[in-house]
Amino acid sequence: MNRFLKKDFRVMLVGLLLLASCQAYSDSEDKTIEMEDLYKDLPFSMPAIERPVFPDYQVNICDFGAKSSGVTLNTEAINNAIKAVHDKGGGKVVIPEGLWLTGPIVLQSNVNLHAEKNALIVFSSDTSLYPIITTSFEGLDVKRCQSPISAMNAENIAITGYGVFDGAGDRWRPVKKDKMTDRQWKNLVNSGGKVDENGKVWYPNEGALKASVLMAGSEDKRTEITSEEWEDMKSWLRPVLLSIVKSKKILLEGVTFKNSPSWCLHPLSCESLILNDVKVFNPWYSQNGDALDVESCKNVLIANCFFDAGDDAICLKSGKDEDGRRRGEPCENVIVRNNTVLHGHGGFVIGSEMSGGVKNVYVSECSFIGTDVGLRFKSARGRGGVVENIYINNINMIDIPNDALIADLYYAVKSAPGEPVPSVSEETPAFRNIYISDVFCRGAGRAAYLNGLPEMPIENISIKNMVVTGAKEGIVVNKVAKLNIENVEIDTPDQSMIQIENTTDITINGKELGTISEKRLLTKN
Repeated sequence: MNRFLKKDFRVMLVGLLLLASCQAYSDSEDKTIEMEDLYKDLPFSMPAIERPVFPDYQVNICDFGAKSSGVTLNTEAINNAIKAVHDKGGGKVVIPEGLWLTGPIVLQSNVNLHAEKNALIVFSSDTSLYPIITTSFEGLDVKRCQSPISAMNAENIAITGYGVFDGAGDRWRPVKKDKMTDRQWKNLVNSGGKVDENGKVWYPNEGALKASVLMAGSEDKRTEITSEEWEDMKSWLRPVLLSIVKSKKILLEGVTFKNSPSWCLHPLSCESLILNDVKVFNPWYSQNGDALDVESCKNVLIANCFFDAGDDAICLKSGKDEDGRRRGEPCENVIVRNNTVLHGHGGFVIGSEMSGGVKNVYVSECSFIGTDVGLRFKSARGRGGVVENIYINNINMIDIPNDALIADLYYAVKSAPGEPVPSVSEETPAFRNIYISDVFCRGAGRAAYLNGLPEMPIENISIKNMVVTGAKEGIVVNKVAKLNIENVEIDTPDQSMIQIENTTDITINGKELGTISEKRLLTKN
């Protein structure tokens, strides 16, 4: 059996096992053991994630005055239903078929918010409904508007069913002209809002444009703006669609989330989180339109999901710079299996906010279709934090315009690698112990790019059984300590395979090459 057939057999076998495992997500308690099979072959130890369980009690939001007209604001009815179930000891809140307009929904412990098939929940674009709160965004403690769906310090919560939650993000987000066709841009401008003086960015209103000018170049300016001033510029403080903070035993299953004002799903400092069969759709042009940002969470399963994002798709984070280091909560024990990404800046991403660290991550059986980058690890000086024990296998990609794989410690910085080398400190980020195997990619700008810091090279990275066809460039390696490449095939116009410099302890196909300091190009021959 050749290696391609072997891979097909492995994928089929894993798929069958995963199907059996996913059946454990049903309400049947006797299938717990099958769910535990997901954890048997992990290269690290983590406990099986406990699925939320709810009492056999339910209410319908219509019993609390909700009306499916698309005009009636159902905020009070939905939240009253949630409170009633919570006060009863727990159960299910049913959103039936229909078009439901609402403001912010707040989840409470022991409540399963269940959206039935053909239930469309649309959040109002009226910013007055979303008070300004102190929260965390992009790894920093900041002011933002309250999220359309939120939970804080909750336990045993779920959003399930087959319905759709629409965040009405198009009335919050700025849009860049170069991301739209001429006709789309004309229609957007004619819909209202304001365009900046350069005619390149559309804003939903004058307040958002004003905030953009005030904030240009510095996040620190936020502290100089009063609460009263922010009220006139609220749409600039775009919320994530779903914010779950410091909560435990969380299930998102079956439902669709779309059109978020900013990031879509953002669990922060949570434990025991399951996402199964969730779909996320954000327009490809959506600013900060991440699909899923799992930040400083522990014991996480992301399986059988579909993501179409305007920014990173599946992303792990743990805070930014001093705020992240002070929080000191790594993102750890994460399983990502059998997911599909249609669009995004990165298919699977770690960083760049990873100051609290990311460790013990297993990614397998995922497909990336036309994402800007496939596997993406990013950080920079000033972050600090350690990314370690990352295991990735059985990844399929097509039409990746940039890197199929990138690990870059110079992300989003202008300083050149040749500048004076600083001393290692708590602000120095580190990538180490990264194992990648069975990656297949058809069409890529570059097969792989590994770029460490001179004071902190990427340490111990292994790439095995990787095939990239139709690549414009091969693998570029700079500042890596311990590199193992085995059974890697790269199809490039010039037949080049690997460009290496400033790298130690190199092994390629079992042959030890020692240290390569000066740039060297290795070909297929």
